[in-house]
Amino acid sequence: MIYREYGKTGESVSVVGFGGMRFESIDDTEACVGMMVRAAEAGVNYFDTAPGYFGTKSEQAYGAGLAELRRRGLPYYVSTKTFASNESGVRTEIEGQLERLGVDAIDFYHIWCITSLENWRERTRDGVLDVFRKLKDEGLIRHICVSSHLIGDEIRELLMEGVFEGVLFGYSPYNFSTRQKAFDAIRKHDLGCVVMNPLGGGLIPNNPDLFSFVKTRENESVVEASLRFLFAHEEITVSLVGFGNAWHVDEAISAVEGYEPISPARLEQIKAAASRSFDGICTGCGYCEGCPEEVPIPKLMDAYNQKLLHGDYQSLINRLKWHWNIPAEEAAKCIECGQCEEACTQHLDITGRLKEIVEAGTAAT
Repeated sequence: MIYREYGKTGESVSVVGFGGMRFESIDDTEACVGMMVRAAEAGVNYFDTAPGYFGTKSEQAYGAGLAELRRRGLPYYVSTKTFASNESGVRTEIEGQLERLGVDAIDFYHIWCITSLENWRERTRDGVLDVFRKLKDEGLIRHICVSSHLIGDEIRELLMEGVFEGVLFGYSPYNFSTRQKAFDAIRKHDLGCVVMNPLGGGLIPNNPDLFSFVKTRENESVVEASLRFLFAHEEITVSLVGFGNAWHVDEAISAVEGYEPISPARLEQIKAAASRSFDGICTGCGYCEGCPEEVPIPKLMDAYNQKLLHGDYQSLINRLKWHWNIPAEEAAKCIECGQCEEACTQHLDITGRLKEIVEAGTAAT
C-alpha cells in the first residue's frame, strides 16, 4: 500500500480509501464486514461513510466492521459527514453517528455537500464553523473537513476560511479540467485532499472503450488505469472508491500493487486524449460560467452527459437530484443570449440541451 500525509495533520493515510455508499448487500452485515477486513488487511486505513448512505445502514455496517478491525488490531481512520448547520442539529447528528460507528471520536468530520456559495454562506450564518470548532475542542472530532461540489474559482472562497484541514470533492479522468483551481488552493493551504467518484460513479467501468485512453499498459483494466491516473497526482491524498463487493476491493488493491509512476508529460497526454475522446461530452472546462441569469450551466451540462452516455433522461434527472441537488427547472431561466455558447471551447448546443433538461424535468414530475 502507498501512504501519504493528510495535509498538515500528521496523519498517514492510504491512497485508496473505502467508500461506504455502494455496498451491493447492505443488509448482509457479514459480507460488509468481510469487505472492510479484506481492504484493511491489504493496507487500506481510510474508511468513509455518511448518514445518508442507505439511510443509516452504512454507518451501522461500519460500526460492525470497525469493531472487527479493532479486534484484529488493524489500524483505521473513520470519516463521515453532516448536512446539519446549527449547533443542536450537528450535535444530534454526531451523537447518533458515534453510537452507530462505535467510536469515541470521528477522525475526519465533514461539512457535507456544499453545492453553491449561497448554500455555504447560509451554513456559516447558522454557525456551522463555530460548532465544528467546539466539537474539536471537546475531542469528538479530530480534523475539520469539508465536502464540496464547487468548481472553478468558487472553491477558493470555501478553502480560504482557514479552519479546514482537508477537502473532499469529485475528480476523475472524466472531469479533471474543472478541478485545477481546487488543486491550486489545496497546495496553497497544504490541505488533505480526498477525491470521490474516482470512477465517475460507475461511468468509467461501464464504458471501458470510451475511457481506454487512460491506460498506460496493455494488461491493465480501465479501472486500474483510472486509479493509477489519480495516484500520479501528488496533490491527491486519498482516492475514495465506492466498493460494492470483494472483487471491487481486489481490483483497487491491484491498482496500487501494480502502480508505476506516470510522468507529467504522460498525464498531459491522457488529459489531451480525454478531450478528443468525448465527442459531444462536456469536458467541464467551466468557460460557460458567469451566466447573466445565474443558470448553473456547468452542473447542468455535467448532468446532460449522463443522458448521452446512458441513453436515457432518468440518468440525467438522477444526477441533478442526487449529485448536484438542483431542480431541472433551473435550466428554464435561460434567455438564450448565447454567451455560454460563445465561450464553449467545444461549440456545444448548450441552449438546446437546457431545453431538453427542462422537458426531462417536466416529464419526470
